[in-house]
Amino acid sequence: MTTTERTEPSTLADEREMLEGWLDYHRETLALKCAGLDEAQLREASVPPSGLSLLGLVRHMAEVERTWFRRILADEQAGPIYCTDADPDGDFHPGEDDTWDEAHTTWRAEIARARELAAPHSLAHLGAGRRNRDTGEPFSLRWIYTHMIEEYARHNGHADLIRERIDGVTGD
Repeated sequence: MTTTERTEPSTLADEREMLEGWLDYHRETLALKCAGLDEAQLREASVPPSGLSLLGLVRHMAEVERTWFRRILADEQAGPIYCTDADPDGDFHPGEDDTWDEAHTTWRAEIARARELAAPHSLAHLGAGRRNRDTGEPFSLRWIYTHMIEEYARHNGHADLIRERIDGVTGD
């Protein structure tokens, strides 16, 4: 497992640097919640009755990165990674043959692709993919960054509880 370090964004950063900084901070928080655990622990659904595991959260965030940056921002025809018609929540349901190494590598690749797709655009850039189902409006890169920070923050709260139940480790 690789060493993970987090850096809080500067309190003086401009808007883009701050949004990207907080998104990276939350990405690394999820990685920290998984650090030092073995394959069985990463699969453990430790907060009954929920079946949620750290492995499932990482797989889910790979899907979320793909959806918002590849499908919605760039309008790439990138199909789901783990979800299927038979199991629309397949990201949360790793099978016996699914591994941490595969999920972690896939998640990191989706993060790298997200950065690549966002880099040339201003925060006001409107995504070319799916529009808001309620308003019909496109999503701006600013909105996507803000949503991604919220998504990671919420799931990092889940990861906190799962990790604490596995081995007692707590922290932000």
